[in-house]
Amino acid sequence: MDLNLLGWNSFFEESFKPFLQHSYLAGRISEEHKHLYHVLAECGELLAKVSGKLLHDSKKRSEFPAVGDWVAITARPAEATATIHAILPRLSKFNRKVAGKTTEEQVIAANIDTVFLVNGLDNDFNLRRIERYLTLAWESGANPVIVLNKADLCDDIAQMVALVESVALGVPVHVVSAITEKGLEELSTYLSNGITVAFLGSSGTGKSTLINALLDKNVQSVNEVRWGDDRGRHTTTFRKLIVLPCGGIVIDTPGLRELQLWGSDEGLSGAFSDIELLAEQCRFADCQHENEPGCAVKRALEEGSIDTKRYESYLKLQRELAYLADKREYLERKEKLERHYKLSYRNRLK
Repeated sequence: MDLNLLGWNSFFEESFKPFLQHSYLAGRISEEHKHLYHVLAECGELLAKVSGKLLHDSKKRSEFPAVGDWVAITARPAEATATIHAILPRLSKFNRKVAGKTTEEQVIAANIDTVFLVNGLDNDFNLRRIERYLTLAWESGANPVIVLNKADLCDDIAQMVALVESVALGVPVHVVSAITEKGLEELSTYLSNGITVAFLGSSGTGKSTLINALLDKNVQSVNEVRWGDDRGRHTTTFRKLIVLPCGGIVIDTPGLRELQLWGSDEGLSGAFSDIELLAEQCRFADCQHENEPGCAVKRALEEGSIDTKRYESYLKLQRELAYLADKREYLERKEKLERHYKLSYRNRLK
């Protein structure tokens, strides 16, 4: 299998140099299961486990391989198995806070060039969810693209596109239908040799159906959405990297019903550049956009040039990131103290 068709480039080649002395091979994670990974390498597809050393050294979930990662492996082609020794530095990663109360990073997909944020033009359409996805997409380092699927179910496409464009500033918006194949040729322009596109969105938006349409065959299983609210059932149960006949690479992902932020303010600035640009025009640098004189944001809200719901969404995500930053800082201090106490205890035993 040609590594260049899998997305191998000069960045990964340079990163791999330290592993050449160990006679390791390079491979890319195509599927991730519990304790097992599918790896695509020059010698074919291999079923792999992480080495004991990598297992010992990886303290966090994000330090284990994710779909799209390039890894250093020892391969056993005759058995179609391999051992993963290291993960190469990531060029980009789409991540989120794990579901639930645990403060931990989960990498959804790594080393992606473009993120297709798939939304259905049905009863599950939600602008605020699109803003949340865009915040994480800008944080990832990949280029976001909005894909509005199920055009065959929408009576006023122009209005829906206008709504999306009002919150997705500067982001390409494509209207498609996997059923009628409307707009698929537009999506194909993003797919070429060695380019990786990740499909992300809620359950039932039609990610797997779109991939099947692009492949022109049923590779990914699909299900009907729930009657009444158009919410989807989890058809795709694990992330999967697929090489297209055209040479492009797509990553299908399960529907994300809970999408908590993870990262810095960089993604927020990308998703809400209009609000942050206005904030720079306020009279005071520390303006809270409440009762201060000369507040450009407050004036825009009063004039209606910024939608109130959009501004409330911005404040909500801003608070969420601030809370996350405080929680991470607390946990880092706690871990540091625990390491210090363990080291002190060992020294007393000597």
